[in-house]
Amino acid sequence: MRFACLGSGSQGNGLVVEVAKTRLLLDCGFTLRETVARLSRLGLDPTMIDGIIVTHEHDDHIGGVARFARKFNIPVWLTHGTLRGVGKTFSLLPVINIIDGYRRFSIGDIEVEPYPVPHDAQEPAQFVFGDGALRLGVLTDTGCSTPHIEAVLSHCHALVLECNHDAQMLANSDYPQSLKQRVGGRFGHLENTASAKLLASLDCTRLQHIIAAHLSQKNNTPLLAQTMLSDTLNCEIDWVGVADQSEGFGWRQLI
Repeated sequence: MRFACLGSGSQGNGLVVEVAKTRLLLDCGFTLRETVARLSRLGLDPTMIDGIIVTHEHDDHIGGVARFARKFNIPVWLTHGTLRGVGKTFSLLPVINIIDGYRRFSIGDIEVEPYPVPHDAQEPAQFVFGDGALRLGVLTDTGCSTPHIEAVLSHCHALVLECNHDAQMLANSDYPQSLKQRVGGRFGHLENTASAKLLASLDCTRLQHIIAAHLSQKNNTPLLAQTMLSDTLNCEIDWVGVADQSEGFGWRQLI
């Protein structure tokens, strides 16, 4: 099992998960040309993608889904609320699969466990991916943690964890007050301290990879996010990876 990122942040998101011969794309917030180029950087052709799973309807996560799915005849999985949120955008998709935010399902060789999160979208979900033995947990676009989130993400072998902003940087930013309240609110995005607190609540004894994701380019820095997570795990700061907006990150292997 391995995973890689096309890019992470407010300008576009995409994560690839691979188990045996199955490859899934989690979200696609890039143009068709950009998505193809970013996949190529990982050694992948679009025809090698077996499905697209969508977390929620915000444009940085679904902006490229419809064109990519139609162009390469790729099925899409999403919650009913997310489908309602995208409106007619997905009306011509080749195959749409509605998922329950609490019910596990499988796509080829990959087991998928969705779980609901607090975010300002219709029915947002995040996911844990597995192969029956190894588990990759992904959590971005949530304003706060919940006991259910903590239960689902415990015992993962890899985590892609939102560290969207530094609270002080956001407070001092030139964002209008309404946007500051949205980003920092219970249905916005996790800030560094909250991400570290969530991480501290998990059983991380099996953890092989930790990636800080969805960093704000204006209200955070990779070093701040890495420092917060490495202090929590009591590990070297360089062991904490960062999902970059332009580069994402390369393949990470789980063993």
